[in-house]
Amino acid sequence: GGRGRRRSEGAEAAESSDEQPTDEDDEGDEPESAPHDTDERDDDHDADDDERPRRERRTTSRPKRALAPVAEEDLPAAFAALKIHRTNLEQLARFGFDQPTPIQEEAIPALLNGLDVVGIAQTGSGKTIAFSLPMVEKLDPELPEVQGIVLVPTRELAQQVLDVLTEVAAPWGLQAVGLLGGRSLKADFRALDDRPHIVVGTPGRILDHLRRQTLSLRHVRYAVLDEADQMLDIGFLPDIRRILSRTPQRRQTALFSATMPTSIRRLIWQFMTDPETVRVDAEATTVDTIEQIYFEVAQRDKVKAMRELIERELKGRSLIFCNMKRSVDHLARELERDGVSVRALHGDLDQRQRERVVQELRSGKLDAVIATNVAARGLDIPEITHVVNFDVPQNLEEYVHRIGRTGRAGREGKAITFVCEWDVDQFDAIQQGVPAGIRREELDLYRPTSAPPATPATPAAAAAETDAPAASTESSESAESSEDAASVEETPAVEDTSEAIPVTATDDDEDEREVGAPD
Repeated sequence: GGRGRRRSEGAEAAESSDEQPTDEDDEGDEPESAPHDTDERDDDHDADDDERPRRERRTTSRPKRALAPVAEEDLPAAFAALKIHRTNLEQLARFGFDQPTPIQEEAIPALLNGLDVVGIAQTGSGKTIAFSLPMVEKLDPELPEVQGIVLVPTRELAQQVLDVLTEVAAPWGLQAVGLLGGRSLKADFRALDDRPHIVVGTPGRILDHLRRQTLSLRHVRYAVLDEADQMLDIGFLPDIRRILSRTPQRRQTALFSATMPTSIRRLIWQFMTDPETVRVDAEATTVDTIEQIYFEVAQRDKVKAMRELIERELKGRSLIFCNMKRSVDHLARELERDGVSVRALHGDLDQRQRERVVQELRSGKLDAVIATNVAARGLDIPEITHVVNFDVPQNLEEYVHRIGRTGRAGREGKAITFVCEWDVDQFDAIQQGVPAGIRREELDLYRPTSAPPATPATPAAAAAETDAPAASTESSESAESSEDAASVEETPAVEDTSEAIPVTATDDDEDEREVGAPD
């Protein structure tokens, strides 16, 4: 593994005193594929939010969530080989996780052994489970202090990580909360008054609470920097340094990044101790048994296209991916109205609801499940015949992860992607990483209908057409122009159903833009 060292206590103290938090929060508020705009903290809360409300604090651990026991034979053997605690194995079984991803296979044993870990892996590789399982095994539910902290670049990712951590932590009697921009600080105050064990958030928001002295990191045992290169791109490096300098030196640290620029290497050298480096190369190829096609679809027509696809193509069990939870819910409602047996699967469902959805798809009671990446991560249902990317994945790794849910156990599968007008560049980048290619097909929705034969405007005109001698080119063209004008005036126009997919969205698309559009 790589080698690093921690800085001295004197250096920490100097940085803590010299670098004062700024009044502005550069916290990104867009998903990973979008530009990260800056946030004004004062826009996120009311004037009276500056003072933390005085409330009685919880001083004992939360009761462990009562869950149905899992039989020995139902425990995921591949995860058990990583020496994971029985409590976590049972929760993985409830999630329907059977096989660890490569990053999980490499990182979990090192983290369970107490090592600092640098993981070089892409989004969608299973990192959240990789750092969450060891974390909950190492924290003390009887100590009502923040003992684990996860820093992420965006609110969307923070919420996704929080969804997973909440479920993983529940059987241990541990509580995880999110400190996210874009909402009143009062909500954060209430969450912190409950004395959580784990905090997930963006560096700007967490630093804001440190400045207000509403958050203490003195008891942190386990720190995670997720998507570190994205955080540095946004400009969070000074904030990250300030935050880590407020944590104890004797802590375990995990850092995950898709790339390893010099600035991250310096961060590793400064804040990590002899880290084990785990590298998972991006998959550039997909399973040979998966047929891959795509359709060009106008954003406003995506639900119509999905209906057509269900009618003509989706005859087995299908998994449909959307990029956002609200898109999942919207599409599920539309298809349920059409009588399709479909369910939504995302982080807002509790653990029991997720289990039920997975089991219903596994047993064949459902035709399809519409899911987000996080909710579907680790699903292993060999009977899935089709994967549909209702929204284009963020990158090649995410694409490979999604379509890998079909074509399993030697079976054939089909992966279908909808590409709308503003997905072109993103999808081109994905295509370049698929050597076998992704074939373009056309939906009936955009096939031109055959035009009816032209009819003369009047019987007299028809007779004139038959009996008239040949004329000069000039007079013939003039007569045809006159007849065309008369036809336009006297006969109804034929609707052109073959109009091109618009290059850019219009104001009329605003209502539909919610489905698949970035947050």
